[in-house]
Amino acid sequence: QVQLVESGGGLVQAGVSLRLSCAASGRTFSSYAMGWFRQAPGKEREFVAAINWSGTRTYYADSVKGRFTISRDNAKYTVYLELTSLKPADTAVYYCAAKALQSNYYSPALYDYWGQGTQVTVSS
Repeated sequence: QVQLVESGGGLVQAGVSLRLSCAASGRTFSSYAMGWFRQAPGKEREFVAAINWSGTRTYYADSVKGRFTISRDNAKYTVYLELTSLKPADTAVYYCAAKALQSNYYSPALYDYWGQGTQVTVSS
């Protein structure tokens, strides 16, 4: 079993950068693909980014491509999401998630474990 704890959210102005972290428990962390999702009020949870177990492959939603970067440090059991050029439309609760299968990264229903989320609020 994997437990995930996100951190790094906050209230920021548009245009600035933020780095989210997701710390995982469990020695099997390096075998899981990791994803970041977000959910704004009144909206469904949406895919943001994902990374395979080794960090050699990354995937992004079109809305964040070129602005957000996902990375992982398996030695530290941590996955990161670097958010740059933030916009008010990026305001949401950001969740990290883990999945055992190294495929189908885009659907939240296919992830096995979830963190509790961290709020990101971008003011204009």
